[in-house]
Amino acid sequence: MVGYARRNYMVPVPKSDSLEELNQRLLKDCLSYGGHQIDGREHTVNELYEKEKGDLLSLPDIQFSNLETAGCKVDKYSTVMVDKNRYSVPTAYAYCKVRVVLYVDEVEIFYGSKKIASHGRLFGNNKWSLLPEHYLELILKRPQAFESARVIRQWRSNWPVCLERLLDKFCQKQGYTKGVKEFILVLMLYKGHSAEAIESAVETALSSGAGSSQAVKHILIHRECGRDQSFSALENW
Repeated sequence: MVGYARRNYMVPVPKSDSLEELNQRLLKDCLSYGGHQIDGREHTVNELYEKEKGDLLSLPDIQFSNLETAGCKVDKYSTVMVDKNRYSVPTAYAYCKVRVVLYVDEVEIFYGSKKIASHGRLFGNNKWSLLPEHYLELILKRPQAFESARVIRQWRSNWPVCLERLLDKFCQKQGYTKGVKEFILVLMLYKGHSAEAIESAVETALSSGAGSSQAVKHILIHRECGRDQSFSALENW
């Protein structure tokens, strides 16, 4: 059945939005095969199965596991190498020994019993999955590393224009070092708030003349508490 399904349902390679959707489609195709009558047989596949199932062995009591585990050591980049790709962990765990659980579509990393990172699984070789939240505290202490940090360069390539404008405004108002630190404090808000809410607050802060992370946070929290209001006088923030 595996070979039949591969030849008939997986060629050409199907396109799908998710692995779950693909599995559901494959299951539906395989179940429909039960109504098929093989050449030279008098009965359908389902009918033949009903005759033979009494002779089949029961499934094992232990459920099949589709995961792998491995012990790894976090490197100086605060990443672990898993199946030829790198996944980030918080910088506090650099050089620590961790346990990696590898699923078909996800990678989880544990320090002892504590889960410290979770990533979508990468396929291919030499790819990096870096979560900004793992590095921002360290970059806040070393703002001179902001421009060169790989995680910032990756994120910066597709973050919205409003963030770039906010960074420019902070640096103009407070100087480069303090401006970058203020900007990183805004980036840290992504850990606990939606991107849409943060970017809306940033747009409002920019149009109100605000020049600090506290102004962005003030707008964000007020809106999330249902206290949306005019923020026309934030120039002193």
